[in-house]
Amino acid sequence: MEPLVFRAATEADIPALVELVTSAYRGDASRAGWTTEADMLDGQRIEPDVLRHDIARPRSVVLLAEREGALLACAHVADEDGAGYFGMFSVRPDLQGGGVGKALLAEAERIAREDWALPRMRMTVIDIRDALIAFYQRRGYVRTGIHKPFPYGDERFGIPLRDDLRFEVLEKDLHAGAAA
Repeated sequence: MEPLVFRAATEADIPALVELVTSAYRGDASRAGWTTEADMLDGQRIEPDVLRHDIARPRSVVLLAEREGALLACAHVADEDGAGYFGMFSVRPDLQGGGVGKALLAEAERIAREDWALPRMRMTVIDIRDALIAFYQRRGYVRTGIHKPFPYGDERFGIPLRDDLRFEVLEKDLHAGAAA
């Protein structure tokens, strides 16, 4: 099997990114994987204009993982307030659990640590996503106890199917265990 290739997305990748992100989180297609939010949220997961902005802004990359030219996974990595931010993490549902996501997360952490010299990586996760939070905890992320409200009424983030959604900030020290 060919190795994964990582690259930064361009505007030409936006339609494929919208399709990938939607398939990983929304609708029946997302139920093939374990990252589905189909029982919590409906509607879109990402807007093309948001992707365009994330691709264009400084110290921000929409990172793609490909094999033999096929898009398998993506994530947004950015410098926000002196820390790395990791979001929009999406792996094709039929490939979840096969190591692609772990490799993409490691590459995102490398970018934040080595290319941008950031001390930590942060993310927000819907706090009832226990399996997803456990995945990140196994990779060194800790729950900070900091919660942020879910943007009810803003359909750019989806249409909530529950009234108890909120985000929790997870964080990882990118230099812990690094060689001196």
